[in-house]
Amino acid sequence: MATSSLQCSSYKKYEIRRRNPDPKNSVLLVIDMQNYFSSMATPILPNLLTTIQLCRGASVPVIFTRHCHKSPADYGMLAEWWNNDLVVDGTVDSQLIPDIERVAGKDEVVEKSTYSAFVNTGLEERLKEMGVEEVIVTGVMTNLCCETTARDAFLRGFRVFFSTDATSTSDLELHDATLKNLSYGFAYLVDCKRIQEEFN
Repeated sequence: MATSSLQCSSYKKYEIRRRNPDPKNSVLLVIDMQNYFSSMATPILPNLLTTIQLCRGASVPVIFTRHCHKSPADYGMLAEWWNNDLVVDGTVDSQLIPDIERVAGKDEVVEKSTYSAFVNTGLEERLKEMGVEEVIVTGVMTNLCCETTARDAFLRGFRVFFSTDATSTSDLELHDATLKNLSYGFAYLVDCKRIQEEFN
């Protein structure tokens, strides 16, 4: 399993372009920090909570996503790919992990049933209503929902910042592969330290 310390130390070798997010028109996306993914979510929790606090302090909205399936009608290819080992809505696994510090009534939760947070969720329209131009992507899994959401955001015209130390997946090689791919064509890489420098 990738750990936050390993993630934090590796990404600069992939950094091709450097830019910092602008808190005036950014949103923080916290992807799928759910009980189902707790083994991957727990190691990055300190860095993610720091990132959330920094964004709150800079008045950057925080939007959580929750991956869940309500019926076989929304399984799509995921059922075949993962042998029906899916996150079913209404189960403990489908809930956000208790320590995530979501503020009820303030932080929106977007429910999704595929890798991208933009597919059939209304997220793009919501961000445009808010005047958002930049998204900061955090959460799990680095190489699946986080990466697909980042690529999709880029294709929809948003400037993308991808956290290297507040994302995690099942394998460090997969994590690093995502950082290399995204930094080449889709996203600026950031970490807690860089966000702190910009938002303080």
